Amino acid sequence: MYAASREASSRARETLSAALAATSHIAATTGSELFAVVAVLDDQRSLRVALADKSASSSARAELAERVFGGKISAATTTVLTTAVAQDWSRTRDLVDTLVLLGQEALLRAAADGGRIDAVEDELFRLGRIVEDNPDLEQALAGRGRSAADRRGLLERLLAGKVEDITLQLAGQAVGRSHGDVGVVFDKLSELAASLRKQIVAHVRAATDLTSQQREHLAASLRRIYDKPVTVHVQVDPDLLAGVVVRIGDDVIDGSAVGRLRRLRQSLG
Repeated sequence: MYAASREASSRARETLSAALAATSHIAATTGSELFAVVAVLDDQRSLRVALADKSASSSARAELAERVFGGKISAATTTVLTTAVAQDWSRTRDLVDTLVLLGQEALLRAAADGGRIDAVEDELFRLGRIVEDNPDLEQALAGRGRSAADRRGLLERLLAGKVEDITLQLAGQAVGRSHGDVGVVFDKLSELAASLRKQIVAHVRAATDLTSQQREHLAASLRRIYDKPVTVHVQVDPDLLAGVVVRIGDDVIDGSAVGRLRRLRQSLG
């Protein structure tokens, strides 16, 4: 985002935080309603352009949002929406993307309030791995030749009763809007869940599954390195032969047997 949109997004997020702090038990409703607003904006180009039109006054944009959505969403969601559209956005897409983010944060806040955010974060990570390991599924969910409704329906049939309701809602909304790598989208949602808990995510590939003690030891070691609490997600990859590969953001720590052999060959070469 350009500077104007970054500032606008920050103010909208502050409004969401204040709304959720002021009234209990509204996070899930607010998140669902923000996703519903995004669905309307995705379908109506003229409306989304009008709501981000800097040539119109802030009050005019807020009044337009109230006329369109008033009575259809709660007072808290209306406050968040009108605050967002009253900001000056560098691009229309930035407004819509921020509303998506606000919906995600509200639903994750609901998961945290219900003591389920750990489960939601882990399920999103595992969804990313399932899609990554299944190219046919990735293609089916990535928007190639299928409508958004079809993609959401496919995901719901696969996951219904198997994951948290909030996981299903987050994943379904992401799949419905995705036009690319769905696995990456799920990973970003998992990382957002961790960031809301002031943690960073370590994606770990291991030759064999790690015990609870090994996971705790690895998390403690990474916390000392990054000076932040670390959530460890493990994916078993027998091709590594032994050891682990850890990815945190752009950092990769390769302690696998394959990695050591590769470095040995390079040093001899």
